[in-house]
Amino acid sequence: MFKSLLNWKVLVNLLVAIGIFVGLVWLTFRWLEYHTNHGQEIPVPNVINKSVHDAVKILEDAGLDYEVDSAAYNPKYRPLQVLKVYPSPGSRVKDGRAIQLMVNPKSWAPVAVPDVINKYSGLAFQRLEQVGLKVNDTIYEPSIQKDAVLRILFKGNSIKPGTKIPRFSVIDVVVGSGPMRNISIPNVVGLTVKDAKALIARNLFEVGLVDFEDGGNDDSDIVYYQDPAAGDSRDQGMQIDLWASKKTPAELRGKIEILNSTYRMKVDTTLPPVRYDEVPNFQDAPVIDATPAPVSPPKKEVPKTDAVKSNVSSGSSKPTTSADKPKPATTSTSDKPKAKKMIIN
Repeated sequence: MFKSLLNWKVLVNLLVAIGIFVGLVWLTFRWLEYHTNHGQEIPVPNVINKSVHDAVKILEDAGLDYEVDSAAYNPKYRPLQVLKVYPSPGSRVKDGRAIQLMVNPKSWAPVAVPDVINKYSGLAFQRLEQVGLKVNDTIYEPSIQKDAVLRILFKGNSIKPGTKIPRFSVIDVVVGSGPMRNISIPNVVGLTVKDAKALIARNLFEVGLVDFEDGGNDDSDIVYYQDPAAGDSRDQGMQIDLWASKKTPAELRGKIEILNSTYRMKVDTTLPPVRYDEVPNFQDAPVIDATPAPVSPPKKEVPKTDAVKSNVSSGSSKPTTSADKPKPATTSTSDKPKAKKMIIN
């Protein structure tokens, strides 16, 4: 068997097989070099600080692909400015390699406007600042909702809650300043219910009861009566009741007179004015103190001793006699009461 392996035919076949294998391997590597551009590398151009449009054009001219990604907005850099490049500028890459570009966005990431309508303005401002919105002007508008947020304005236009706008955007807030006083009520008699409601809303009033004559709910009916009457003065937000019918006001004079007797109270000015007398208020009269004034006790008279002193000083005092003594006062017999005689049996 060993001798058969040394046969020249076998050796020739073996050498041919080895040659074919080596040739296939060489052709495979050559095909790979051609297909993968082996040895052909392109330096990455420096596009940092350029706009994304200029950077894309430079990469396309160099035969490179690109991928654009945005970072967090930074106001220090221009919008759409290229901040980073990967691979780094100067690196050698093959033709067609995708270059990643990190770009500064146009503005901040959008945020949703919170629902602060009809909320107290102080709490609404705090909520707006929490989401990153800045309140520029506070516009006050007459409204029955005093100090409540009525609308939010962005670039002069009203926006609804939930609308997304860039973060740190400047907005204006419309706040109610309280109701207006003594507004003249418009005349809506003769208008359709739809037009009357619009006119009432434009004059800052509210629509109250709407009584349809046929019991329906057709806004095309004609208003033939209103309360309060046109021309009266009321505060903003007061309700205006309406009576509507498919008939004209001229055809409903009877009902209008009945409504006038109920809602239009007439005051007879021909009667003389009533004079009212005021009742004196005794509680306000001054109180007289009836307690007697205290009486001071009488002063005792002190006898004079001038004559005695003069006699003692002169030393000529005389002894008193019976003639000098004062005589007692005598009572006459006629003045004495007479004794009554009593008879005892």
